[in-house]
Amino acid sequence: MVQYHIQQDSEIPASKQLFDQIQFAIASRQYPPGHKLPSTRQLAMETGLHRNTISKVYRQLEETGLVESYAGSGIYVKAQGHEGGNRRQAGFLNQFSPEAYKVVQDSLNQLLGQGCSLNQARELFLSEIDWRLRCSARVLVTVESRDIGAGELMVQELEESLGIPVQLVPMEELSEALDKTHSATVVTSRYFIGKAEAIVAPKSVRVIPVDIYDYEPELKLIKSLSKGNRLGVVSISSGILKVVEIIVHSLRGDELLVMTAQIKDNYKLKALVRSSQIIISDQASYQTVKEAILAAREDIIRPPKLIRCENYIGSKSINLLKRELGLG
Repeated sequence: MVQYHIQQDSEIPASKQLFDQIQFAIASRQYPPGHKLPSTRQLAMETGLHRNTISKVYRQLEETGLVESYAGSGIYVKAQGHEGGNRRQAGFLNQFSPEAYKVVQDSLNQLLGQGCSLNQARELFLSEIDWRLRCSARVLVTVESRDIGAGELMVQELEESLGIPVQLVPMEELSEALDKTHSATVVTSRYFIGKAEAIVAPKSVRVIPVDIYDYEPELKLIKSLSKGNRLGVVSISSGILKVVEIIVHSLRGDELLVMTAQIKDNYKLKALVRSSQIIISDQASYQTVKEAILAAREDIIRPPKLIRCENYIGSKSINLLKRELGLG
């Protein structure tokens, strides 16, 4: 069960704290598609916020395309892209002409006439289709330019997991890139799914949202740290770091000293390594942080404990993409 923590005396508006926590719960699939969000009354009791404030947050979530409201029923997490099956399948089948359908029948009859069983014919068709899909598949990862680091992280993980080339395209350049291809699969996180779907809608491509890792072990660690602990967080994504700062602040307020650094910022990274007691790093940054700790060993009495996060993309989403792309 998702628990919310609001720092009432914070400079960060309470509505912003709640919005980011709910958005994180949706993006990490703690709230999966179809999940009913707590009522404004429930959240008011849990967070101490006014129900009008919670209603405002829900409206903002609906405007971003993450949730949808049903009169008299409540607020639900919205299914996006092609997850959960293609609801347009019937229309897809109906668009083919009788001539095309006859070609399929004739081809099947020829195979059966040559002694193939139905199962064997099916395997022949599927293997040929899968082969062509693999050859023609073009996978594009898209995020907004302001958080291109998140895209770099996704590309690295997808290439390692899928074993195919993956191209990173800033959201602002996606429409132009899609004009140059006849088929593609666009992948993005739920943080950017609304904008991606709006761009992809007129194109002959599909968009698939991926769930991010829920960071449960890391959040559990943060909750357990003693007051005054110095926590460092390193990532290649500026967006991840901003969300981390808000989530940690919502959990612990000013009890922890939190320092963040993008991996390319050597000055901030060195300062973070010398000041932190615990450092949490994404996989893409882990080796660089480890080397920075070794380089600073003579300048620090006790090296910080370095914790490497799991993949940014959830394992279920990786498996979904493999199936969608015919990769197993």
